[in-house]
Amino acid sequence: MAELKTKRNDASVETFLEMVEDKHKREDSQVILKLMQEVTGDEPTMWGDSIVGFGSYDYKYASGREGTWFQTGFSPRKQNLTLYIMSGFDRYDELLGKLGKYKTGKSCLYIKKLEDVDLDVLEELVKESVKVMTPSNPD
Repeated sequence: MAELKTKRNDASVETFLEMVEDKHKREDSQVILKLMQEVTGDEPTMWGDSIVGFGSYDYKYASGREGTWFQTGFSPRKQNLTLYIMSGFDRYDELLGKLGKYKTGKSCLYIKKLEDVDLDVLEELVKESVKVMTPSNPD
């Protein structure tokens, strides 16, 4: 079975974000960093060489493949800011309707710039997704 290439590592999130060439994208990344840190209560960590992740969860597929992944995260890609909404988007039609300009993939929310979206709605979307991805406490 192939090993997952994107893993949590000790690289500096701060250094990674300082290296984002586009000034506007770098500034937007700082806003997303703060938003996700406040929502999750977790410190950011690098996953691979280009994803800033928060929290983690363990998964196991029916095929037997298992691993650990971040609960939410983002990456300042060349084309877009990519936010990882790990619960997917099926349950968030109402929030997405109020978000603004964006595109989605399976668990990826693509935003050109933060001024294109409502930050309060974005925060709620991240909050709801993290809630879904957080295992329940047995208490």
